[in-house]
Amino acid sequence: MSIEQPKDEMSFLDHLEELRWHLIRSALSIIIVATVAFIFKNFIFDILLFGPKQKDFITYRWFCSISETLGQGNSFCIEELPFRIQSRTMAGQFSAHLWTSVLAGFIVSFPYIIFEFWKFISPGLYENERKNARGFIFVASLLFFIGVLFGYYIVTPLSINFLGNYTVSSEIFNDFDLSSYIGLLRASVLASGIIFELPIIVYFLTKVGIITPAFLRKNRKISLVLVLSLSAIITPPDIASQIIVSIPILILYEVSILISRIVVKNQYRALNN
Repeated sequence: MSIEQPKDEMSFLDHLEELRWHLIRSALSIIIVATVAFIFKNFIFDILLFGPKQKDFITYRWFCSISETLGQGNSFCIEELPFRIQSRTMAGQFSAHLWTSVLAGFIVSFPYIIFEFWKFISPGLYENERKNARGFIFVASLLFFIGVLFGYYIVTPLSINFLGNYTVSSEIFNDFDLSSYIGLLRASVLASGIIFELPIIVYFLTKVGIITPAFLRKNRKISLVLVLSLSAIITPPDIASQIIVSIPILILYEVSILISRIVVKNQYRALNN
């Protein structure tokens, strides 16, 4: 059975022009959502951004409940987060407001950005490849949002609790700069969102022949070391936090091996038909 070739051959300049319009539409979607986020700054800052610094944040209540269920009393309960957030530059609050709105615009617009990306690459795929990749936008968006939620509800509270309570002397009071606090939250959320895209990345790398299931299985031990190192980077340096973050990453790695195997099988089947 013959494989249908991609249609509508375009020149290099035509591809650049097409890419430019995809980028413009993606940027416009981010700007529109960022404008809405800029208007609703009270919700963005007071509820979302500063939520993890409150001792009654839902994650802290989960850990407290788990601690009591396991018979550990209130050992995991948060009594207080002894630090303040301040802005020490003239444009500090405005800059934080602006860039936080852009970040919110990117996160909310992610499905549309993926849609534009798919519209750009799909004409270069074979018809059977487009059929096999149905649901790409939904799966990529779902994984990204799960990663963002994981970063917000797990990684961020663990980091804030550890770093906010860490002291080298009773003479020092933690006064964190606004940009430092938002930077920690932004890094935790975006890093987690990108990490959860691992199965999608593996899918495309397998499609172009860069990696194989055998390669992933052979380097499982090395990957374990890399996962633990990555967990140490995006979480505070305590064992419990690193284990909590490592578990979903390891699961994603095993899922990626399965996806890579399926891609290779489909390619082999297509060649033999």
